[in-house]
Amino acid sequence: MDAIGDIAGYIGMVSFLGAYFLLQKGRIAHTGLCYLGLNVTGSLLLLFSLLIHWNLPVFLLEAAWAMISIQGIVTHVVLPRRRARADNHDLGR
Repeated sequence: MDAIGDIAGYIGMVSFLGAYFLLQKGRIAHTGLCYLGLNVTGSLLLLFSLLIHWNLPVFLLEAAWAMISIQGIVTHVVLPRRRARADNHDLGR
């Protein structure tokens, strides 16, 4: 089980670093699904890793990071798509 936790932690770390690198290179937007999704993925994988290699402060940090990223996805991706669908539906009437 330790190896699975380590692998999840490494993939989570690469997810975070990849998101930050792509953001700094101007390849993705900080409000885009790619950036926010990579952050959620990284957080969840690191949380899983921390269940095996316990560290409370880091666990709390990752839990907060995941919740903030999920809120970002809802605010910047889900809600605008719903609004656009509703606007398109209203135009069709």
